Amino acid sequence: MSQEKRNFDRGAGSWDDNPVRVKLSRDLFRAISGRIALTPAMDMLDFGCGTGLVTLRFQPHVRSITGVDSSRGMLDQFDKKIAELKLTNVRTALVDLDRGDTLTGSYDLVTSHMTLHHVKHIEPLFAQFHHIAAPGGHLCVADLDLDGGKFHDDNTGVFHFGFDRDALRRVFTKAGFVDVRDGDAAEVVRPGGDAEIRRFTVFIMSGRKPENVLA
Repeated sequence: MSQEKRNFDRGAGSWDDNPVRVKLSRDLFRAISGRIALTPAMDMLDFGCGTGLVTLRFQPHVRSITGVDSSRGMLDQFDKKIAELKLTNVRTALVDLDRGDTLTGSYDLVTSHMTLHHVKHIEPLFAQFHHIAAPGGHLCVADLDLDGGKFHDDNTGVFHFGFDRDALRRVFTKAGFVDVRDGDAAEVVRPGGDAEIRRFTVFIMSGRKPENVLA
């Protein structure tokens, strides 16, 4: 597994041109919105938002969205969309955990999709997720099942070759989330060598912060 970060700035300008990513964004929104009831009173944070490909699908359904990412290039693309669409309930924030940045605020829904495998140490991140989740708020994560390191053509910046669901469920619980559930969210089909077709499953896992817990 990689010991260095991937430079996401380099591909930010063409990130949305990949039809596999576009289809996956639809599938992930469908899975999350099918799991969590979205309301006009809901404040949401999306960790690892990238260009907003998935994030913006939530915009008509919630009160506010904060998109967080460690790539300035990705956030620049997201900010262009916000300006072009004249959105007033969406903002972005540059947060780099490796630089010592932390998540702030209080949110009814915290999401992260296809980002967790790029985070070296996930337990401290889940502690931050729990801290910023409002009492009764939800955390919803979508990522790869165990993939043997075959999902990415270049594993630079990949610290986890997918996740074992049982192990990740324990991370949710240790962080303080209850009602932890998982399910299938999407399948990603990619060509491999020698005309091989590679199929990867993406799961969704959610948990809730108890109502009587303030931090």
